[in-house]
Amino acid sequence: MDRRDFFRAGLKKVTKTVVNEIDTRVEKKAKRYIRPPYASNEVDFLLACKRCDDCVSACPHDVLFKLSAKLGADVVDTPGMSLLSKGCHLCEDWPCVTSCTTDALVLPVIDEEQQQDEPLPAPLPKLAVVTINEETCLPFSGPECGACVPDCPVPGALVLNQEKPYIVPDLCPGCGMCRQACILEEKAICITSR
Repeated sequence: MDRRDFFRAGLKKVTKTVVNEIDTRVEKKAKRYIRPPYASNEVDFLLACKRCDDCVSACPHDVLFKLSAKLGADVVDTPGMSLLSKGCHLCEDWPCVTSCTTDALVLPVIDEEQQQDEPLPAPLPKLAVVTINEETCLPFSGPECGACVPDCPVPGALVLNQEKPYIVPDLCPGCGMCRQACILEEKAICITSR
């Protein structure tokens, strides 16, 4: 290896380390908020998002909002989801995504061979992690409830197991509709960033 190749290899290794460190920091910070459906990974999202508010305006259920400067200058005015107060309705035509003119929000491409005779819907995005607080959820302490189950838009993602709600993690997209339906003042359904 000559001197030039040695320095090139060293620079490449240092650059890769720096990029990995930036990715790690950005992803760690992103755990403080929830991005819209089909958002690209956080670094790519921040680079692509024009902060145009098209996706926020396109949401028919007012679930999207602009992140504030409190979260940092790098994310200010980018879209987030208010799943703690409203659920994402998983709109069939994804107006928030289709309004995005950059690669910040992108519907997945479905292989034409998989489509066969009829078009398949895009696979559901993983928005957040949903869990049930068994200490506050009514069926876990005796009285029946189940108010959350009928509002789940994904068949089989929220089921009753011996009259107690159970979230099937592999099916649950984290839309928060179950939390919105919870009848308790302090909601028994918890939502966290993925």
